[in-house]
This record gives sequence, structure tokens and C-alpha cells, in this order.
Amino acid sequence: MKVVAFNGSPRRDGNTTILINHVLRELGKGGVETELVQLSQKEIRGCIACYKCFKNKDQHCAVKNDIANECIEKMIKAEGIILGSPVYFTDVTAEMKALIDRAGLVSMANGGMYKNKVGATVVAVRRSGAIHTLDTMNHFFLAGQMIIIGRGIGVGKDKREVEKDDEGMQAVKELGQRMAWLVKKLYG
Repeated sequence: MKVVAFNGSPRRDGNTTILINHVLRELGKGGVETELVQLSQKEIRGCIACYKCFKNKDQHCAVKNDIANECIEKMIKAEGIILGSPVYFTDVTAEMKALIDRAGLVSMANGGMYKNKVGATVVAVRRSGAIHTLDTMNHFFLAGQMIIIGRGIGVGKDKREVEKDDEGMQAVKELGQRMAWLVKKLYG
């Protein structure tokens, strides 16, 4: 059993990474293998709406010069997927949106590759926009007929500031525990 997490933050080891790592730590304690994919400093562009994925039906995006297909393959192989993003102008980062659009369309073109996988969302927020950001990522899960186990929100602006948010840190810890429990129930 494996859960793969995608960090959409351009800041490699910022608050979003801290939150995701707390979820992953609990998954590991629960006996679930984990992997963190940092989208920072990697190239991923938005969908160009060529619809070749519907023609090819090979579980890959036809645009092959970035990391989208590598991410899609990791999603296919995992039983659970975590999407994490800081709030940028009341929504996900451009990197996360590109991943959602590309991976989501390829899944739809191939009959729903992520159906019944377990999904969770994590958001690092400074002041506002967390719910809309969660909603954007949860739409990916809902469109893919996945099971959403929950979400974690941590408040903080400067690096490591989310660690001072006791309620947020508890929420991501419990999210990891619930996700481990459900992944093992469904796939163990």
C-alpha cells in the first residue's frame, strides 16, 4: 500500500512541505509506504487541450517534455493521493493547477484511472482563501470518483510558522491517521 503526495508549493521546504510531512509521518507509522513529490523547481505546464489523451488512451499525456507523465504514473501506482498547496490569490499555485488539469484529463480519457483511490488535501494559508484552495483540489478527487478522507489546514506566513498552529498540526496528524486506516481497510 502506498500514498503519494504532491507539494504544489514553489518553496521546496516551506510550510506546505511541513504539513504534508506530518501527514506522511502518520501514514508511515500506520504501515503505509509514502512518497513526496516536490513540484518546485521542476517543469510542469498547463493542459493545452489537444485531447490526444482521448485518442491515444495510453494513460499518458501527449505532451512529454515535463514531469506530468511521471506524476500520473505515480498516481496510478498508489492507493492514495495527497495534494498540497499554499494559497496563492485565493487558490492553488500554478504548478498544482497544471498537475490537476493534466492528470485529471488523462484519467477521464482512460476511464477513470484513480477511481476509488483515497484522496486528501493539505493547505498552508496566511490569512484567507484556504477553503477555495481545498475546493479546487477536492474537485480533482471528486471528478476522478475518489474517496476524500479529509483535509488539513495550517496557518502561517513565514517558513516554519505553521508549526506554531497547534490546531492545524493536530489536524494534519489526524488526517494521516485516518488515511492510513482507510487505505488499509480498502487495500490491506
